[in-house]
Formats: sequence, structure tokens, C-alpha cells
Amino acid sequence: MSDDIVKYFFQMVKIDSESGEEQKFLKFLADLFQKELKAHTEYDSYGNLIIRVKAKNSHKSEPILFSCHADTVKPGKGIEPFLEKGVIRSKGETILGADDKAGIAELLVALLKAPQYPPIEILITRQEEIGLIGSSFAETNLLKAKKGYVLDSEALEEIIIGGPSRIEMDIKIIGKAAHAVEPEHGISAIEIAAHAISLLKTGWIDPITTVNIGLIEGGHVLNAVPENASVQIECRSQNHKRCLEYSRSIRGTFQTVARARGARVEIQSKQALKAYQISENSEVVKIAKKAIQSAGLIPKAVVICGGTDAANLNKKGITTAALGFGGNLPHSKDENIALADMEKAVDIIIAILREYS
Repeated sequence: MSDDIVKYFFQMVKIDSESGEEQKFLKFLADLFQKELKAHTEYDSYGNLIIRVKAKNSHKSEPILFSCHADTVKPGKGIEPFLEKGVIRSKGETILGADDKAGIAELLVALLKAPQYPPIEILITRQEEIGLIGSSFAETNLLKAKKGYVLDSEALEEIIIGGPSRIEMDIKIIGKAAHAVEPEHGISAIEIAAHAISLLKTGWIDPITTVNIGLIEGGHVLNAVPENASVQIECRSQNHKRCLEYSRSIRGTFQTVARARGARVEIQSKQALKAYQISENSEVVKIAKKAIQSAGLIPKAVVICGGTDAANLNKKGITTAALGFGGNLPHSKDENIALADMEKAVDIIIAILREYS
């Protein structure tokens, strides 16, 4: 099994697929699943890949869904993986791409090795890393499955059963320009932004809520009081009401500071995610727990503040839990994954397939 995992995983990560540039990799996957599993493949209108695999040694007719994403974060071009002392890393100045190509490779190997499984539907999404875009536009009416798993987390023992609301805020501050030697005639948009930010609590606001200031821009030249500045902030919470409340608080802080200084603000807010949680007693969670236990691990159901495609799949009526693929330090050049963990992930998937057969 180890040789197959390494072979397929290395093939996958060597194909560039940064967000928005997944087409070549998706075509590779379509051809690979057709060749290895005689799968039927098609694309939805957004370019997400749908793969259908017939049942094996099972009379069940209801399909189970597995979902992974095709895209990687940057820098993800020219990845050169290598295996040393049982751990796979990237040789160069890139990520490894285990997020989420390890999940895809593990699923393929599991399907090749499993003695039985029901009909399988696989959804490989685009542009997950830049806001779960592919799954938000996924045509789930093309799928028959009503339950499934997203293979896109790190810890093998964790079962993600819920995620956060996320509100994105784009705040534009309009002050008044003036020459730097006559600052009394100007209103600094940068100073207003700094003052408002200093009044905010960021990071973990409470055990279920985070706030992050991601981008700040302002000014045009060194010798002028800056008339314009912009700040982009996100707020996440496992409680939807709490997320709304704190985003309103952020809005009010910027409005109050700007008004006191004679400036004005324009604030655009967008709800990118809405908090969800599936029951720990649902079939998908119970079966995942049993499968994880069979691999010698202690399963743990968790609600996170991060986003996975499970948020959109649950919203679209497919009861979905997210499982780990075993990686470490994703979104960094130090990303790595142990071959033993990939093997264990394959065993967990095979155990899940057996339960549904």
C-alpha cells in the first residue's frame, strides 16, 4: 500500500493547481479515476469534478459522498516532493500540497484496496482555499448522495461536525488631504484607521469567536496627509448571533472614531459563511467514530472556527462531516505528512466503506 500512496501522491502534487488554475489537475484526476476504477466523470457548470464509482461487493444502492478540493495555496508551483525517514516534504521553496491532495490520494488507494463499498460519488471542488467558492457553486442536484465526508483536515482522530459564521468587512475611510507641512488643514485617514484598530479586541474574542485584521492600505505619497485608507477585517464565530453582534461593534467603532475626527467611512459587509453543526448522533459521525477506533485512535467530534466545504454541502442538504488526512503545518513551506499517517487514513476510509456496504 505504501508504494501506491507515494506513487499517486507524488504524481498529484507535481501538477500545479493554485486556486483558479485547477483545470489541468482536474483533467488528470478524471483520467486517473477512469483508468483505475472505471469511473464515470463529469464537470458541473462551475468546473467542479464529479466522479462516480460503481458499488463493489455490495447490494446497497444509496451512494456515499466523499469530497476533496483540487486547489492549493501559494506558493504551489513546481512542487518537488521527497520522502525521507518516513515523512514527505517539499524540496523547494513551495508548500507540499498535502492540503488537500493527500486526501485525494488516500481516497483513491482506499477504493483500490477496499474489498467492498456501496456506490461512491466524489466531488472535487475548485477554489476552496480562497473562500470555499467551488462548493458554494457546486451543482449538488447532480449528486444522489445525502450523506458523506470531506477529507480536508489534519488530525486523524478528529471529526469536524460544525463550523463558524464568517463576516468579511471592507472599511474605507475618507479624510482630507493636505500638504505634510500644513497638517492642521488635513484629516489623516491612516490615523483614524489606527485609532479605531487600537480600540478593537482581536484574535480570540471569546472561546468561540475570532477577529483578524488582514489588510491595511492608505496614502499615496510621503509628503501629504493621507485622505484615504482601507481596512479589511474578518470576524468568525461558532455562534451566528455572536458573529453578527461583534461585526456590528466593529462597524460602530470605525463610525464613531471617523465622526469625531470629521471624516466619514464606507463599510461593506459580506456573510461568507453561516455557522452550522450536525448531530454527534448522526450516522456519518457514528460510523466515522467506529472507523477511527478501528485504526487505534480515540475519536473526537469537534466544532471549529475554520471553514471546510462541509459547510456548503450541509447547507445544500448533504449531511457531511470533515475528516483528517494526517498532514502537518498546512499553508506553509514546512508542510509535511508522515507516510504512516497516510496509511492510517486509508485504513479509516476503508473501514467507513465497509460500514456502508
